[in-house]
Amino acid sequence: MKNKNHIKSAKEVISLEINALKSLKNSLNNSFNKAVNEITKCQSKVILCGVGKSGLIAQKIAATFSSVGTPSFYLSASDSSHGDLGSVSKKDILILISYSGQTNELKNIIQYANRNKITLIGIVSKKNSILYKAADIKLLLPQVKESAEIIPTSSTTSQLALGDALAIAAMKIKKFNKLDFKKIHPAGNLGAQLKTVEEIMLTGEKIPFVDENLKMKKAIKILSNKKLGILIVRNKNKITTGIITDGQIRRFNQKNIDLLNLKVKNIMTRNPVSINKDALAVKAISLMNNKKITSLCVFNERSKSKTIGVLHIHNILKSNIS
Repeated sequence: MKNKNHIKSAKEVISLEINALKSLKNSLNNSFNKAVNEITKCQSKVILCGVGKSGLIAQKIAATFSSVGTPSFYLSASDSSHGDLGSVSKKDILILISYSGQTNELKNIIQYANRNKITLIGIVSKKNSILYKAADIKLLLPQVKESAEIIPTSSTTSQLALGDALAIAAMKIKKFNKLDFKKIHPAGNLGAQLKTVEEIMLTGEKIPFVDENLKMKKAIKILSNKKLGILIVRNKNKITTGIITDGQIRRFNQKNIDLLNLKVKNIMTRNPVSINKDALAVKAISLMNNKKITSLCVFNERSKSKTIGVLHIHNILKSNIS
């Protein structure tokens, strides 16, 4: 059997799905606004349900809603008729997804929603369907051409895109930001990238503070004990006035200067590079790279002149942030 080039077939599938998305984009109307407003006002849960391929899309959309600040879960259409409708309350919003809107498994759910006055959002492609007629908010998907004319591809792509659009629009209204996102995504690479400076900085006794009038003989001992390769210099009012690195000390030693009897303030670098404790750690990496340094002083917005922590490149590496 000869190997065939399947790129032509792939392009045909992708072209059909692109056309479906274009039709969806042009079809959006005020019903979409109503759906987003209802979702953002919901004081309970957003529940998604579908059958077959639409059910798989419903699961993904539910996961997306939950990940961006809208509590949501997927309800199995078949299980709902065997007791799982008890998980749906009157304060919930129910989103049913069905291309035809006539699927038998959805009929009991539609009746339950209407009977209990549960807000029902229907994502459907046929106006004469049970779902379209019963839905409080009707999101009508344009009818599309499927791949091989029978396989749900273009329709499910449209369903998924509309679900994503609903989730992101709701997220923006709720002002759900990166820090909110990080709170519910603490694990994995994504959680690491969203860590703040405050979460990984060194604090308290671990900060190598020295007074600016201290003799270098004593300061070098502190440098050795803290094992960070830096000293944070402060005045009598605890204001950060400078920084000393082990590199600076080596360079002074090469000049045959009586380093040990000098005061810290005589060799420190003034105005050390600092960063806000609420900044993302990835921003700290960028700042370190640009300045070609390995440590940053950390400040609180209320008092930028006082160091409350130290961020060392080792802290970042241990946190798997890149």
